[in-house]
Amino acid sequence: MTDDSGIRELFSRWEDLWNHGQHELAEGCVAPVYMRHEAAGLRTVTPSQYAAEVVDQHRLRPNTRISVYDHAISGDRVWLRWTWAWTDPASGAAQALSGMQVYRVEDGKLAETWVTPLPAGTTWPDIVPQQRWVPAAE
Repeated sequence: MTDDSGIRELFSRWEDLWNHGQHELAEGCVAPVYMRHEAAGLRTVTPSQYAAEVVDQHRLRPNTRISVYDHAISGDRVWLRWTWAWTDPASGAAQALSGMQVYRVEDGKLAETWVTPLPAGTTWPDIVPQQRWVPAAE
């Protein structure tokens, strides 16, 4: 059995960064060069650049809450099936985006990710997400 407690702790901090606005955690979560494979292509960011992006996303998408419905850990990889919900600042309407994401962890930090969003308006059939993105123990 593999000890994945370090990865679980990393994702606890990552969840706190996103869902609880603890932007200062980016430095301890993100590798010096964080590669992001996104719909628009590959880009790289530093921890401080990524922290600034999260702050900006919270400004553009108030009441941000990311829920995870499934996850898996395999070695240095973590897979999540998620929904990102927020309030449209102009209309006050609830908005959501769902997708899947794989992360590669290196030296205890997020080094690379592959993000696959679903088409706009697509939601998961699950009603209740996991209590934590990656629970402390299974």
